[in-house]
Amino acid sequence: MVKINQAVTLMEAAQESPSLAHLTALTRVSSQRLKLLNTLIPGPLRTAIQAGPIEGTEWCLLVSSNAAAAKLRQMLPALQAHLNSHGHDVERIRLKILQNPR
Repeated sequence: MVKINQAVTLMEAAQESPSLAHLTALTRVSSQRLKLLNTLIPGPLRTAIQAGPIEGTEWCLLVSSNAAAAKLRQMLPALQAHLNSHGHDVERIRLKILQNPR
């Protein structure tokens, strides 16, 4: 029997693999969390933040600079409380500063 290779989309491939489906779901939840926080984060700071990985009850935010991270650190208790009040079980928000490639 001849097997014909057919192109599949990334979403189709992710749905066929349990581990990829899990990663896709975590990525979607992480993006939803960041979107939920947009109303609490000042406009200029929003562009410096990206949704990061979820590891259990810990969520990571990727931040573009030390200055943005310092500002965001002050807001972490309010951000965490907001997420928890909307059904997200977040015990800790970790910040990771992105390094600029040289």
